[in-house]
Amino acid sequence: MTRRPLRVAIAEAERTLAASGVASPRVDAELLAAHVLGSTRAMLPMIPLVDPDVVERLAVLVKRRATREPLQHILGTAVLGPVEVAVGPGVFTPRPETELLLEWGLGAIRDVDRPVVLDLCTGTGALALAFAVSRADAQVHALEADPSALVWTRRNLDAHARSGGRPVTLHVADVRRPDLLVELEAKVDLVVCNPPYVPDGTPVPPEVARWDPPGAVFGGPDGTEIIQAVVRGATGWLRHGGALAVEHDDSHGETVPELLRRRRTLADVTEHDDLTGRPRFVTARRVPSGGDQGRSYPRRP
Repeated sequence: MTRRPLRVAIAEAERTLAASGVASPRVDAELLAAHVLGSTRAMLPMIPLVDPDVVERLAVLVKRRATREPLQHILGTAVLGPVEVAVGPGVFTPRPETELLLEWGLGAIRDVDRPVVLDLCTGTGALALAFAVSRADAQVHALEADPSALVWTRRNLDAHARSGGRPVTLHVADVRRPDLLVELEAKVDLVVCNPPYVPDGTPVPPEVARWDPPGAVFGGPDGTEIIQAVVRGATGWLRHGGALAVEHDDSHGETVPELLRRRRTLADVTEHDDLTGRPRFVTARRVPSGGDQGRSYPRRP
């Protein structure tokens, strides 16, 4: 049995993935190799030779990735900030750019004791769990309506609770419902959401078109149907001074901030770019309504 150089196997995998149009062929090839070896990407240079069965197993996974099956589905997990969640068919795969929203949100509640955080359209629960892990004193709520996505939501929230993490409260409901979460009225310090926001009919990569649920990707004719519902709800859930952060399509750099500016109870509306310089998410703060401008409010009602 002749062992083969791992670097050669990875180079072959990279060429195959590049030919199939994968955006990051080298990274994906290395991550798949690490998965097969039960190691980490950082440790690969320390493994000069591998057995033929390792090369064969890597080739099988590379073939799947070359069909544009998402890398996260092949690995079975996706990472967002400090958490790793199970993913698969039926739920939207968390993307790295959402970590920017996570970082902003953590900064927004840095000085708030025992913050209340609400994650809308939670999907896998990754964003809610990232806040729960990053702020052990937080009371985190997550909302999801889709039955297929809820399978993954419950799986990940249950795994978090079993590992000793503070439980995340799951609400099963459509964010567009007008009487939603009345028990959280004016009690939330931070509302976050990565909603369906791609305008209907927009071409998307094969990984999205074939694997992500359409209902978790497309947000109506202009992509803002769910975003509008999120903004309406947030103005009621947020305490005065509370923060809102909503991810959006890169074509929404002007339209979504304008939606927020139309709300008299929201201020400090700010647009944020992703690492490629494209508009990615918008933030704002809840202020008192017109009749309450002269009053002071406690940090938590």
